[in-house]
Amino acid sequence: MFTFVEFAIFSVIQVTSPYGNSLHKQDRVTKGEFAFTATEAGDYTACFSIADASKESKAMVDLEWKLGIDAKDWDSVAKREKIDGVELELRKLEEAIGEIHNNMLYLRDREEKMREVNEVTNTRMAWFSITSLLICLAVAGAQVWYLKSFFERKKLL
Repeated sequence: MFTFVEFAIFSVIQVTSPYGNSLHKQDRVTKGEFAFTATEAGDYTACFSIADASKESKAMVDLEWKLGIDAKDWDSVAKREKIDGVELELRKLEEAIGEIHNNMLYLRDREEKMREVNEVTNTRMAWFSITSLLICLAVAGAQVWYLKSFFERKKLL
């Protein structure tokens, strides 16, 4: 939720998603607020520009970020469904539990994927170590064979 305090006229206010989709755009704004629901993961861009800005121009933007169940307008839910205090609080708790459950499922999925990556990396490192050891032994054997034949040719052995 963005809230603007009246000091200057913003010529353009625009919020853009990480993939370049425009979520909100307003021209010639002096005061107001707006909200949007993020559907894409990533960094969102909020651009506030002032037309004909001088050094004496002042603008103040108060940003209030709300995520998850905090972003839901519970007053309108209570009015729409005709529920009172205790039932509304229970509904909020139910939403919070659902969000926590979804977050735990997401974390479990991420942990499983990370474990698979870790196992693949460990397997590759084991094969790399074995291959490196075999190459070192082969080079050492070749050196011993070369030195033995060199010294036999020079009749030092």
